[in-house]
Amino acid sequence: METVTIVEETKQPTRKKIRRLQIGLNVLVQVVLVLFLAAMVNSIAFKHYRRWDSSRDKKYALSDKTKRFLNTIKGKVRITVFFSPNTPITVDVQNLLTEFQYAAKGKIDIENIDPERNLSRAKEVVDKYKVVSDESLLVIDYAGRNKTVKASEMADVDQSGMAFGEGPRVTAFKGEQAITSAMMDLVEGKKNTLGYVLGHKEPPLAGNTPISVLKTFIENENIKFQELNLFDVGAIPSELKAIVIDGPQYDFSDREMKLLRDFWEKQGRILLLLDPAAKTPKLNAFLNELGVKANDDRLMVFLRTGIQEVALTRDVQAHFLGGSPITKRLAEVRALFFGGTSSLTLEPERVRAANIRLEPLIQAEKGYFAEKDYNSNDQAKLQADAKRNPGTALTIGVSIEKGGSADERVQVNSARMVVVSNATFLQDNALTQDQQALDFISGSVNWLLSREQLIGIAPKVPKTLTFSLNEDALRDLRWIILVLLPLVPAVIGGAVWWRRRA
Repeated sequence: METVTIVEETKQPTRKKIRRLQIGLNVLVQVVLVLFLAAMVNSIAFKHYRRWDSSRDKKYALSDKTKRFLNTIKGKVRITVFFSPNTPITVDVQNLLTEFQYAAKGKIDIENIDPERNLSRAKEVVDKYKVVSDESLLVIDYAGRNKTVKASEMADVDQSGMAFGEGPRVTAFKGEQAITSAMMDLVEGKKNTLGYVLGHKEPPLAGNTPISVLKTFIENENIKFQELNLFDVGAIPSELKAIVIDGPQYDFSDREMKLLRDFWEKQGRILLLLDPAAKTPKLNAFLNELGVKANDDRLMVFLRTGIQEVALTRDVQAHFLGGSPITKRLAEVRALFFGGTSSLTLEPERVRAANIRLEPLIQAEKGYFAEKDYNSNDQAKLQADAKRNPGTALTIGVSIEKGGSADERVQVNSARMVVVSNATFLQDNALTQDQQALDFISGSVNWLLSREQLIGIAPKVPKTLTFSLNEDALRDLRWIILVLLPLVPAVIGGAVWWRRRA
């Protein structure tokens, strides 16, 4: 019996030793697996991640148009940043360029040079790019071409407070617009030219023009305007792939109409903004040949202003339709068309045999009616006409395409036209803080120039949020800070004390 007992006692420590070794190996394997999984997750997250801008004004969130443009870049873009630390927008520019790098997916390299500290490197790059400005700037280099963007082009700075010892204050940051525009110039190389027809009392391009905002907006997309007077040419120049006719006040002559038709038949592109108040029967007849009738009416609506009061307005609230590449990203977005607007009647079946396709782009909101007796001031008659409104959708914008293919993926040459029955909605005094109208025209121009990849919502200018308080508001704020804010924790503390005491 004693011998058996001795054998059992010698086996028990061995089993414990083996079990401890198994547990140790198990723990070691688990630790290795956890570390391996952590490394895998970090590796995947480093290469595949998303960024969100949750700030109020989306200061660094790139626009849809910029992202789409960055996807078209084939080569490598190098950006050299010469910004002094005391420049007011240094941090903004650095954060914005980080977003550009992320959106470009490795196509952008950035080098930051402090011209006050790294003098040798700064001199080397300045000599290479022939920089002659002492202002903070960045140099964009692509395929041997380079372009500088100065700090003053990327921000509006208010320096009025410097006389009182205050520093400069950034009122609007325009970095995305400036950088994207410079990149477009370099990537596309030659600027696209847009002919602007004159000679019929259209808004001028030069001087005190009422379309200065539109002109700047379009030129930022590597497009330049070229004045075109059809009286002075034997044919529309071949370098003009698209032309703009903006609210002519007089009709075109027979010779001008021949030039216009010849241009259309040679796969020309036309943006036509009609002024309903102008009499242009020859221009309207040309549209009618293409299946679009410009009606002699005005869109109106009665709006209720009180319990028994209504008011007539001729400004048209309209929305964009999403069936076209032009307005796909503006679908159901609303815009206000100031001034007179007429309705357009589309007859696609009549021109289908000629391989002409019509697509409505803009329609007035529900409730508008097309009044033929638009010069009448008889409210009773106008209200009666409004009640007889059949409720059909009223179109005020349309695209026309002849030839080509209805499939966006198939790039075939065609004649294209965009028609809007309002010519004042793009003037400076009609544009509001929102830029739906500008985005629509930008999309139209890019579609006419066969740059569908650049159709999108353009970057907006984030501005500093400011507000002012009058005496009553300041008094209320004082009471909130001095009384209400200390009172809240006191009440909560008292309630907790009373609960514990009970």
